[in-house]
Amino acid sequence: MSALNWLNSEAFTAFGQHIRWSDMIGNSIGLAALALGWRRSIWTWPAQFLSGVILVAAYASAELAGGVGKQLLVIGVALWGWRQWQRGKRQAQDGSIAVRFATWRERGLLLAGAVVGTLAVGGLFTLYPWLSWSPWADAYIFVGTLVAMIAQARGLVEFWFAWLLVDLVGVPLAFSSNLAFSGLVYVVYFALVLWGAYDWWQRTRTSVKPALEGVPA
Repeated sequence: MSALNWLNSEAFTAFGQHIRWSDMIGNSIGLAALALGWRRSIWTWPAQFLSGVILVAAYASAELAGGVGKQLLVIGVALWGWRQWQRGKRQAQDGSIAVRFATWRERGLLLAGAVVGTLAVGGLFTLYPWLSWSPWADAYIFVGTLVAMIAQARGLVEFWFAWLLVDLVGVPLAFSSNLAFSGLVYVVYFALVLWGAYDWWQRTRTSVKPALEGVPA
């Protein structure tokens, strides 16, 4: 049996759902990547890269072209994010990754990119039905993942909220596509997103406070 066939073989069955090795391993690594992102560890990016490589097999076996495209994007953006955070660590005095809230202009650009991107990708999937059996959901997840990872690479707190919005569609789509482990992991993602968003928000407050203390009254 080849490595690809093994990855797409059934690992076990739980509650009537067939769990594939690729689905389980790829999403477990993705979960670790999100936790590393919460801790602002640069190793979040290699973990996201590896998760993307494995999940390509899972989504290909489920015939979800949008999911495959999403993971290919994850692979590419993970390489870019790794470079961005390496640069940020070199520029920081304490070697840590600085986080902040996006400006209103940045929020507008992210939102506009998400809307236009979803319409464009959804239109493409609708025009070529063989690319996806769920074109608009796939397009939403595809573009939402890209927006979230770009925001994460820039150290923006809003990236957590982008992941939350992706999860709201990702959970039911994963279960309906027989990727049960993906659906379960998305539920865990939800909890991590809430904790991560709170932690990063707190860090923006502590980083601003010392700067304000140095300003004369």
